Amino acid sequence: MLKQSHYDVSNAVRQDSYALLKKVSTATLTTVLFKHGLKNVFLQGPRRLAYGENMVGFAFTLRYIPAREDIDVLASFEDRNNLQRKGVEECPKGAIFVIDARGDASAASAGCILATRLQARGCAGIVTDGGFRDSPELAELDIPAYHTRPSAPTNLTKHHAIGLNEAIACGGVSVFPGDTIVGDNEGVVCIPSHLTEQVAVQAAEMTVFEDYVMEMIKNGASTFGLYPPTDQQTVENFAAWRQTHNR
Repeated sequence: MLKQSHYDVSNAVRQDSYALLKKVSTATLTTVLFKHGLKNVFLQGPRRLAYGENMVGFAFTLRYIPAREDIDVLASFEDRNNLQRKGVEECPKGAIFVIDARGDASAASAGCILATRLQARGCAGIVTDGGFRDSPELAELDIPAYHTRPSAPTNLTKHHAIGLNEAIACGGVSVFPGDTIVGDNEGVVCIPSHLTEQVAVQAAEMTVFEDYVMEMIKNGASTFGLYPPTDQQTVENFAAWRQTHNR
């Protein structure tokens, strides 16, 4: 049975796993997830506004459908049940606010004010397959943010918030509430919540080996037999390297 809640993974496990995921790349994660049979895990489109350390947290989702002129008016923001505003006020500490904008960046998914509120609430990031307004100011915040491109028009011109903390599509990837979201300076990966611990450990181990390979390549080694490690000598040399470097 597919697990969809961040409560499926204990807080202690999540924090240990998140610490490992802070130090691995999305490239490594896609390879590890491919070994688990998961190919469609890298969100297509979203890019980081400002480079920084890895973003890691669990997904809290918002889903948009196309706006309709008779209901998506500025007065709709007065309603405290407006799901965009409600979502920002309910997104938990440590969560990443993931917005399904249907890949439409012709209007903003959110802007700097809402992102600042998420930052104040202790949220770990904000991601959309659409665009953000106030993007220069948003890029200066401490909260990591990913979008496809800047978009000044208000969300109401194109988007109607219809679903909160339910399964969504973002960047062509299925994202369930509680899935682990990892973003680096290349992009964003979604890890099913029940695989978080296993994937984190495997990615951390793979990163150590990749560091070894890079050092060997810089010193003139060939990739044959080294990457992947098909030669037994590579396995032995790597073991010795790990011991020497305390890795």
